[in-house]
Amino acid sequence: MVNIKNLVMAGLAALLLQGSIFAAAALAAEITVKVAEGVYSFRPGDGYISMFVVTSGGVVAIEPVHTSHAKGLLKAIRSVTQQPVRYLLHTHNHWDHSGGGQVFRDAGAKILAHKEAYDWMKANPHRDMALPDEGWNGKRKDITLGGTTIEMHYIGMSHGLGMTVFRVAQQKVIYIADVVTPDRVAFAMVPDFNIKEWVRALSEIEKMDFNKAIFSHSGNKAPFGSKADVIKNREFIQDLQGAIAAEFKKGTNFLKIPQVVKLPKYKKWAMYQEWLPMNVWRVMLDMYMGPFPWRPALAFEK
Repeated sequence: MVNIKNLVMAGLAALLLQGSIFAAAALAAEITVKVAEGVYSFRPGDGYISMFVVTSGGVVAIEPVHTSHAKGLLKAIRSVTQQPVRYLLHTHNHWDHSGGGQVFRDAGAKILAHKEAYDWMKANPHRDMALPDEGWNGKRKDITLGGTTIEMHYIGMSHGLGMTVFRVAQQKVIYIADVVTPDRVAFAMVPDFNIKEWVRALSEIEKMDFNKAIFSHSGNKAPFGSKADVIKNREFIQDLQGAIAAEFKKGTNFLKIPQVVKLPKYKKWAMYQEWLPMNVWRVMLDMYMGPFPWRPALAFEK
């Protein structure tokens, strides 16, 4: 029998550890980097990275995170352009990514999220989260502003609800939240991930046409990454599944597998020592119990 209390305590410890890491990182200076023509990353040192796109018709901001982060993001935009912010786009539903929207609503932006995320946000209000103005539906929606097209790709059941990847078509730059974190193992207990669908989503992202990628989190200090980071994250999950399957085949005691499994290929990745055993627990339970969370395919996914 799995000791749930120990798992919960380990998860809480991981969250506290993440908080201390982010608190230390918050002492760093805010960094705004031009990634491509009109495309910028914003990294204030709080553990989260946002993106904004400047066009002749206005600005599109992506991922407000929380009020303090959103204020910094708006300030960064103003340091680059005085064009009005037309849109604020959410990647998914989770509170730790979807706060701070009121900052952009007050600046005149229209807030969008996929309907699956919108419905969750409406049912689960948070003091720092502004309900989007619109929940868009389907697999794809494009915004064209000042001759620049931003594609919104709903990648389905993978992590959270309404998970959307954004691609700036002309510049071939993509923004990805949570499902890819370069040079870091999966987050703690891998919360709210359907492992099988996560791998499927990453395979679909790999097929998209892009040269540069901005990620909401990163295990390194690079201002942007590439498709190679997506591939490496998919391979990490599959290598983890393979290592667990090998222990199943050998008949290793279920409760000992999280301590037995090692992946030397990734030992230099951030949080390898701290989080790998929790990664093993989560993926192992998925392989043993069946995929979770799960829902039937939505009408437009069939």
